Amino acid sequence: MGYKEIYARYRQQIQDGLLKPGARVPSIRSLASELQVARKTVETAYEILIGEGYFVSLGAKGTYINPELRLTSTVSADNAVSSCSLKTQITERKGDLRLGIPALDEFPHKKWLLISGKAARSLRPEEMLMPPVMGFQPLREAISSYLNISRGLNCRPEQIFVTSGYRANLRLILSVLAQPDDKVLFEDPGYFYGQQLLKRMASNLHYIPVDRQGMDVDFLQRYHNDARFAIVTPTHQSPLAVSLSLPRKHQLLAWAQQNSSWIIEDDYDGEFHYTRKVIPALKSLDMHDRVIYTGTFSKTIMPAMRIGYMVIPQETVARFSELGEILETGLPLLPQKILAQFLSEGHFYRHIKKMRLLYQQRRRMMLEAIETTFPGLFEFELTDGGMHIVAFQQRGIEDTALAALWTQHELYVRPLSSWYAQTQKRYGLVIGYTNIRSTEEAKKILQRVKEKTLALMQH
Repeated sequence: MGYKEIYARYRQQIQDGLLKPGARVPSIRSLASELQVARKTVETAYEILIGEGYFVSLGAKGTYINPELRLTSTVSADNAVSSCSLKTQITERKGDLRLGIPALDEFPHKKWLLISGKAARSLRPEEMLMPPVMGFQPLREAISSYLNISRGLNCRPEQIFVTSGYRANLRLILSVLAQPDDKVLFEDPGYFYGQQLLKRMASNLHYIPVDRQGMDVDFLQRYHNDARFAIVTPTHQSPLAVSLSLPRKHQLLAWAQQNSSWIIEDDYDGEFHYTRKVIPALKSLDMHDRVIYTGTFSKTIMPAMRIGYMVIPQETVARFSELGEILETGLPLLPQKILAQFLSEGHFYRHIKKMRLLYQQRRRMMLEAIETTFPGLFEFELTDGGMHIVAFQQRGIEDTALAALWTQHELYVRPLSSWYAQTQKRYGLVIGYTNIRSTEEAKKILQRVKEKTLALMQH
């Protein structure tokens, strides 16, 4: 067996999906022994696979299938060893400009790993049973403390329900508190995935327009005063990032109190404000306990955490606990232990403070890159915070086609019009910037789509 055959076997296994990105491959010595060939033969095949990006060598740690490998076409066997004729495209799996992804390059990995090891080693026999449905008690205490200090709430640990994230929050709230025909209100535009979920869960779903002061509460009272639930993103509206004005906050709270309705506050990136004016949570103004406050750690720590939480009104704790025992199984304990320690030791506070400054800088870099690359093509309505930019189109309504074009070039933006449920829409691109590390990097990324974007927009 020659090196070409070894090369071809690996390449075919990768292209067929039988070998996955990130998988470890045998050492040169062990494979040579297994195949009864000279080590040099295997070494030559590995060198070609590394050179073409199929493998990555991590020295003493071994050789792996490239974890960033993405295959978009196949290669004929005839040109197996010719790298210049290789038609397989190898690109970064994560893409660029994704929404809601925190700055992963600045995450305190070493501290997290130290805490993770300590949490795993400290696992006690009694913790090996079913985890508590409402969450690990030290984590509930840490979340309560954080929210009371940072977001101005006045909640107790027994009001905290730890969940698997945004969608779990919505499902559980409606399962516990809603009747089948209850009217549910959602912002327009509103969080894309929330809208899709509610279309399946709430048969009586209606939409409230959003302007530069947030949800239009006058519209709500005029047309939907009988609603049972209003789901709102008051700190940074999703996706427009405007803040619900103080008069409207009081108006919305008064409506909920007078009608015994519930407000579901989604504080999805409330930590990221870039001015000295800190915007308190709507829940901090709630004197009658009509607001169910929800959040997750996906945008502050990492999406892979899959940990969210709710602050449930005191009068509903028993109902949530009872139905939670039926609907939920409780999250795995170990991630909760790690997160509890990360919070209680103050690492989360320091991380958030660092991210505020970083995101402010990265937003400025992204804006400069967009305005330099596409002068006059977009306009912006800058807000006090958030994790994305809305680039409104100055002309044309081709945002769906434009977003599709950018996506083809691994720029995972979203068309603004797709966040609207009604016919009155605005058009543009919703662009994440949190993983941009320099203006030059942002300009280089945008160069991929410059020519085709200008051609499409001028068409």
